[in-house]
Amino acid sequence: MNAKVTWRGRLSFRGAAETGFSLPLGTEAVAGEEEGGFRPMELIAIGLAGCTAMDVISILQKKRQQVSAFEVEVHANRAEMHPKVFTEAEIEYHVCGHELDETALLRAIELSATRYCPVQAMLSRAFPIRLKYKLYENGGEAERVLVKSGECALAILPAIR
Repeated sequence: MNAKVTWRGRLSFRGAAETGFSLPLGTEAVAGEEEGGFRPMELIAIGLAGCTAMDVISILQKKRQQVSAFEVEVHANRAEMHPKVFTEAEIEYHVCGHELDETALLRAIELSATRYCPVQAMLSRAFPIRLKYKLYENGGEAERVLVKSGECALAILPAIR
């Protein structure tokens, strides 16, 4: 896998991957300037959310779960001192559908965490990751009703060495 960033001036860059996709990178805007783009640590959190989301939705589809909406949020805490690394994170899965099986969801999350998601496997070596979920039932008129919420049994992934 190859990636590169190209300087655009000040602290603004354009990141590109071998797939041909690109995105803006930057820092907080200084007074009178526009935002420069994603911050690198944001991309790590997005990468974690995206990796596990792809696994979980794929597994749920294979289990013939009727998912109508799906989101994955990552909440990460950072150290106060430089280099301000992530010190812990929480991944929260929001799954909405019709008669969803909680056991299927928990298994999908477990498989992503322990077997399929390389981003989660790599980051769990550096800091603990807590796994939570919220399961919703479709209601009337695009409404959703919370049915269950909880923390997965492997709630904090130990650092795998």
